[in-house]
Order: sequence, then C-alpha cells, then structure tokens
Amino acid sequence: MTKPSLPELLHAAVTAVGGVERPGQVTMATAVADAVDDSSHLLVQAGTGTGKSLGYLVPALAHGERVVIATATLALQRQLVERDLPRTVDALHPLLRRRPQFAMLKGRSNYLCLHRLHEGAPQDEDEGLFDQFESAAPTSKLGQDLLRMRDWADETETGDRDDLTPGVSDKAWGQVSVSSRECLGATKCAYGAECFAEMARERAKLSDVVVTNHALLAIDAIEGAPVLPQHEVLIVDEAHELVSRVTGVATGELTPGQVNRAVRRSAKLVNEKVADQLQTASEGFERVMELALPGRLEEVPEDLGYALMALRDAAREVISALGSTRDKSVQDEDAVRKQAVAMLETVHGVAERITNGSEWDVVWYERHDRFGASLRVAPLSVSGLLREKLFTDRSVVLTSATLKLGGDFNGVGASLGLSPEGTGGEDVPQWKGLDVGSPFDYPKQGILYVAKHLATPGREGSRGDMMDELAELVEAAGGRTLGLFSSMRAAQAAAEELRGRLENPILLQGEETLGELIKSFAADPKTCLFGTLSLWQGVDVPGPSCQLVVMDRIPFPRPDDPLMSARQKAVEEGGGNGFMAVAATHAALLMAQGAGRLVRATGDRGVVAVLDPRLANARYGSYLRASLPDFWYTTDRNQARRSLAAIDAAAQADGK
Repeated sequence: MTKPSLPELLHAAVTAVGGVERPGQVTMATAVADAVDDSSHLLVQAGTGTGKSLGYLVPALAHGERVVIATATLALQRQLVERDLPRTVDALHPLLRRRPQFAMLKGRSNYLCLHRLHEGAPQDEDEGLFDQFESAAPTSKLGQDLLRMRDWADETETGDRDDLTPGVSDKAWGQVSVSSRECLGATKCAYGAECFAEMARERAKLSDVVVTNHALLAIDAIEGAPVLPQHEVLIVDEAHELVSRVTGVATGELTPGQVNRAVRRSAKLVNEKVADQLQTASEGFERVMELALPGRLEEVPEDLGYALMALRDAAREVISALGSTRDKSVQDEDAVRKQAVAMLETVHGVAERITNGSEWDVVWYERHDRFGASLRVAPLSVSGLLREKLFTDRSVVLTSATLKLGGDFNGVGASLGLSPEGTGGEDVPQWKGLDVGSPFDYPKQGILYVAKHLATPGREGSRGDMMDELAELVEAAGGRTLGLFSSMRAAQAAAEELRGRLENPILLQGEETLGELIKSFAADPKTCLFGTLSLWQGVDVPGPSCQLVVMDRIPFPRPDDPLMSARQKAVEEGGGNGFMAVAATHAALLMAQGAGRLVRATGDRGVVAVLDPRLANARYGSYLRASLPDFWYTTDRNQARRSLAAIDAAAQADGK
C-alpha cells in the first residue's frame, strides 16, 4: 500500500471535524512537514480561522515520531485533547494503518494527591480542616469543598483539577495537592501505586502525542530534571505567550509571610539552636521588608544583603539538620519533613540568587495593599536560555495568530534567542518564518479608526475628550462593544462614566467571573464589556455582539515596570533602540491580540477604534499599525460613526 500524501491526510482530518480546507492551512501543513523532516525550526503565523491546530497535528501525526504540543491556555489544551485529537486520529487511522496515542501532562500540583487527601495537609495554620470530613455536614465553604473532593477522588480517573466541576478555590485545592518538591516519591508513598500524577506521566511515556502547557515546558527546560518524555518534535502553540510564561517560571519571590511559614514548618523537626537561628534571620528580613519601597534595586542595599545572607545560611543549616534527624513522635513525619524542606529550599534558592548578584538578573520590591511587600528576582532576558534549551536535539515549530510584528518575525525571533532570519553561524539555530495569512478579508470586514483629534493621553488623570468619543462610538454601534483598557482604573472610570450616560448595559471585569461576563456579553448585542489585560487575549465572540473593539490607549508597559525598564536599558547600553525592542514590541503584540477580537468568522463586520492619537502621529505608529490585521484605515470620526451605525442597522434588520 502506498504511503498516503499529506493533502489526502489533511482532507480526511478536515472532513472529520466538519471544517473547510483553507489554502493557508495547506501551506502551513506542508511547511510543518518539511521542518519536521529536516529537523529544522519554523515560526508560522496563522490568522484566526486558518485551522492551525490541524495544520500542525496532521503532519506531526503522519511523521510518526513522538510530539510534544505546548499551549498557553487551558481552553486550547481541552480543545486538542477532547475534540481535535480524537477526531483527527479516527480520521487518519485507516490511511496511516496505525492509531497514534495521545495524553495530557501537567505539573504535579495540578493532580489530586491521595496521600494529602487521606493523611491531611501538614499545615499548622489549617490543623483540623480534615476533621470536617467526619462531620455529616461541614459548615464552611472550605470544609464542603474538601468533602466534595474526597467523593470526587473515588470517581475520577485523572485526578486533574480541571476535571473537577464546579471548581474549588486555590486554598481548598492546596489541601489536596503537592508540588514536585513536596512529593514523597512513588516508591516511598503508601499511595504511590494509585498516584494520579504518576499515572499521567506513564500515559505520556506511552503516547505518540503529549499535550502540555508552556509552564511545564519551561520547567523541563530550566530545571534540568526532565519532566516531559523524550521527543523528536516540539510544537508551541500560542507561541506569542512563551517568553512571558518562561520568565514567570524563572522568577523567584520572597515574602515575610512565606519565610515565617517555612520557620513554623521546620521548628518542630530540628534542635532549638538551629531553629532559633532561622527565626532570628526571619525577623531580620521582616524588619527590612517593612521599610521596602516599590521599585528596582540596581544594587542590593547593605541591610537587605545582610538579611538575605543570614536567611540563606540559616535555611541551609536547617535543611542540613532535617536530612540527619528523625522524630518518631511526629505523625507522618516524612510528609511534614518533605514540605518543610521544599519551603526552605525555595527560601534558600531565592536568597542565594539575589546575594550572588548576577548581572543577568533584575531585582525589585513590590508592595501590595493586602499582602505587604515582596522581593522579586527575574532574568533580564530568557532568550539565551531558550536558544540553548529549546532549539537543540529536536525540531521546533512555533505558531500563533500574532508572531509577525512590524512586518517581520525578527522581533519575536530575537526574544526567543534566534538571530535574524537567514543569519547566524554554526551555533545559532537556523529557522524560517512563514505567514500563511487568514481566510478573512480584513479590508472589507473591518475598519481601523484612530482618533487623531484627541489629546495625547498623560500618565494619570481623566480624559474627558476620550470619554466623549467613547460614548459617541458606543451609541453609534448600538452597544456591541468590547472595551480594552490599559489599566483596571481606566476600565472602572469608563464603566462608571458610560453607565451614567447611556442606557446600554456595561459589564465590568471583576464584577463577575470572566466566563460569566463573556457569556452575558455574547448573549445580548446591546451590552458592552469593559476590562483589562485578560480581555485583550481571551475573548472569542463571533457575530453581532462584538462589532466595536475600543482600545483606550497604546498599551506600552508602565515606565516604572522594573523588568521592562531594565530590559529596555540593557538594549540601549548594547547600542540598540530599547524603546522599539521592548516597549513598542510589547504594545504591538497586545494590540495585535486585541484587534484580533473583532473578526472571528467570515460574516463578522466592525470597527477597531484606538483612542490614542499617537498611533497616527508618532514615528512608531506605522510599526504598530503594521502589526495589526490589514483593516481599512481612517482617522475620520464621522466615517467611523456612520460605518458603526450602518453595521448596527444591518444587524438589527437581521433580528440580531
């Protein structure tokens, strides 16, 4: 039997999911197949509606090697495992004459821990929580959740937190889960043979396709202890998120509360002298943190340096003592000890990292009204780490609807540790960038309107002219508006103002769960939804409920953002343009994602309105506009309002 061609396989898969083959999808599938065959690397931009999941799944399954697919969102992981992969495997089985196996793999803390569930969490501040299991009807929400999870443990096959519906709070889940550092290990644990996390790892080892998330991919790359099975092909979907997720995993944090918990966990397990040393170091750190002011620390102040060295040394002493003592009187001592060591290792690791003072790290204080001060450390860049760890010994395909910023892939490529396309020597990964376009006719389906006449937004203060413009646009659109704001304060101010001016319902992020807000927004075309960062990327509402997307201003990072400003400064010191490399790239990516909320289907029509004149007037405006979908462009406010009114009238005529 002759080997089936890629077009045959793609046609079978698209038919099975009830889709339509698109030229961009065929182009993408061919390019992915070539990259996998050559063991080369590919960055592929595939616009909304291209069908990019099948564009990489079909060639990956046809190749026959093990594939890891890493995504940023739970929604896409679920779509792949529950819909796309089962249908694609069924469709390709007769042609491939084999049935590829697939599995989902997450970090250990995402799975219910049977040891924790049955033996209880060794947490002094929550002692007695599990006693509520014995009560016929626990009164607290936490007790009820714990009881529900105990019942669920008898039914679930996965133990995966995301399979528990309705969900539970982080505090409740923390009672029944462990981190990899806290885990006793399958051989030492009484429940090791039934462990959900271990079963998930075993399924992954036996699978042809493993679906995971960016965070676990980052842990696999950074920590040196492999958590993902050996694989020949890595596909990173939603790849525009990868750098921020890797940065998040590589960021360390220390707070007085965290250190105090580590002290309490370990105090009962070591001798008094060692415990007192840690207690004294903890108190010294807390005193320094009481005076901490938010902002970057270009150099570690002397008092903080001494406090961190004392903390580092004391934590090391206690970890050493925990390794050589055993107390038979402490019930289930191994679990208590393991959790104490895990917390102390975190404290020791962050304290040591900051006192070592690497020029590649950025250190800063943050202060929250509710949680007090925290000390944070993050890498100045993750590009070297990604170049070294991600692009070796396997073919890597990175895809997203937004990878091409300002007209090329070089900005995103640089953030991933890649040299400009087509350059570089032996040690530099070779890669290719491909834009397969979108099935949507952006110039006919959408308008990009920039309110050129408005005053340039300042850092703070009300923008009366912007509020007037926003109200007029929403009124012309008949509601149907997704408002994307650069800060929560701006979103709240706009919601308050427009609720006083217009009859349209205005939903505000934070007043209800995001899922409920999006559902209400989609259900009533007259409704508007205002919010901040997660809305720029997380809303998929095709049809007449979203015909106006408003951005209040260009979403540059805050000038006082310690990490972004440090990255910008580092580029400038290297002779580059820090503003364009960091701030403009950050804004371009968010704006491309935000503008992508407008056209989600072939019948969608609407306007993206940017209420920031700099997009039209500033030198960098053309770079930002080149990063957006190719909408018809205007600065004529009357044209924008007429178009919105016409789109609203057409939707109403259709009864929508």
